[in-house]
Amino acid sequence: MGDTTTENRSLLLGEDSLDPLTVAGVASREFRGGIRLSDRAVERVDGSAALRSELVEAGQPLYGVTTGFGDSARRVVSSDKAVELQLGLAEYHLAGVGPPAPPEVVRATMLIRANCLAKGASGVRRGLVELLLSCLENDLVPVVPQRGSVGASGDLTPLCYIANALLGRGEVVVGGERRAASEALRECGLTPWEPEPKEVLALINGTSFSSGFAVVALQRATRLAHAAEVCTAMACEALDADRSHYDPVIHEHKPHPGQRASAAALLSLLDRSGLVEDHPASLGDDEQVDGDYEELDQPIQEPYSLRCAPQVIGVLRDTLDWVARWLEVEINSVDDNPLFDTDTGKAYSGGNFYAGHVGQAMDSLKVVTASIGDLLDRQVALLVDEKYNRDLTPNLIPRTDDDDPHAGLRHGFKAAQITCSALAAEALKTTMPATAFSRSTECHNQDKVSMGTIAARDALAVVELVENIAAVHLLASCQALDLRGADQAAPATKAVHDVVREQVPPVEDDRGMADDVSAVARLLRTGAVLRTGER
Repeated sequence: MGDTTTENRSLLLGEDSLDPLTVAGVASREFRGGIRLSDRAVERVDGSAALRSELVEAGQPLYGVTTGFGDSARRVVSSDKAVELQLGLAEYHLAGVGPPAPPEVVRATMLIRANCLAKGASGVRRGLVELLLSCLENDLVPVVPQRGSVGASGDLTPLCYIANALLGRGEVVVGGERRAASEALRECGLTPWEPEPKEVLALINGTSFSSGFAVVALQRATRLAHAAEVCTAMACEALDADRSHYDPVIHEHKPHPGQRASAAALLSLLDRSGLVEDHPASLGDDEQVDGDYEELDQPIQEPYSLRCAPQVIGVLRDTLDWVARWLEVEINSVDDNPLFDTDTGKAYSGGNFYAGHVGQAMDSLKVVTASIGDLLDRQVALLVDEKYNRDLTPNLIPRTDDDDPHAGLRHGFKAAQITCSALAAEALKTTMPATAFSRSTECHNQDKVSMGTIAARDALAVVELVENIAAVHLLASCQALDLRGADQAAPATKAVHDVVREQVPPVEDDRGMADDVSAVARLLRTGAVLRTGER
């Protein structure tokens, strides 16, 4: 999964063509193209809506259309009450708690939900999908509490806040300001939706919210894989380390694709560096050990956090590949219930709203991402510790002489390293698999649930923690390169150093570093500093 596209193209929904990269681009507002239903999707949506109307008029009991919800499915109402049933559904599921979901997650959710409905199996009218897309176009972002979903029957509670906004209820964020949804819709020339039977249920009965979190986490974790390689390369230079650990001969003997790619990336980043060593497999004639014992000036193997970096980052790279494949299937699926099939003329009840694949993918992603945070934290510990940083200063303070009036007073990166360690501990603590905690809910109708939403939220939380670890690392690495001689760094790492220095000056006298960390974390989230390192 590469970087977010900004190309001006049209995105057609309903054709199995949605991919996580594009969803992330829409979520971040970097995607510049239009979004609409394909011609075939229009036909399918119209046909599905007509079939739903036909079955309702025939008096056939349909789950969630003319029956109650969940364990109330045995209670059938007349078609005259079917609309009222939908309005009640949109009301009683407003039970979410916690802080609002990030706007990019809500935008991703809206696009994924629109694509699900555009597949033409949900029995909704075309105008509902178009209203959802119009809200996206005008950046009307519903306020959605993060907590309240167990990932089956889909993300009922959080998705209900999006449905409610389409009905002209609740609140949306417009231009950073919370507004009444009814007012925001009116100002954009949009009319609140008046639902027909099934249409509210179709909006809320699926995995779109968990998938929205997952897609955003995937994109940012992908950038973290590259960030980890940039950080590792800069740490190698700062520590005058051995880059021969990344030689392709080694990694051909254990050819995991991610490991090999990471080793190659590290060698590329370190190309033309004047700060790293190249230790041969055997000592040259002038380096032979004389006598029975001799202590080398430099070890012939680096600590694991440097030597084994491709084996650690490679696990993230390979995990990203299969997570992207799983999510692509998920966001192009119909995860609604019931489904209307125009070929057979029947409605089918099933469990596609179960977020099992999303949950497993996110539980795995958060584990490997936290491992990257741990790796980078260990590298920072090497950089700041005068026992291991190979003649760099303690805590990377500026070099001083005895006449300096500040001698003995500076502490440099001491607190920043503690913060880094705290972030790593929290990330590792958050790796407990959410999917292992299925609960029986809703009067034992939902007696086996996925917990996919919580897993996806956790994954994004871990990614954010590790982004901040990487930011501390980049600050420490740039400081160390300044001490070692940044002009001798490889062109790729020197470019990253220069971008960081445009935002944050070196640490001379001690100062609070919270704003420094935030500034560099923003560079990492947008990918700006990483694109610089690719030049």
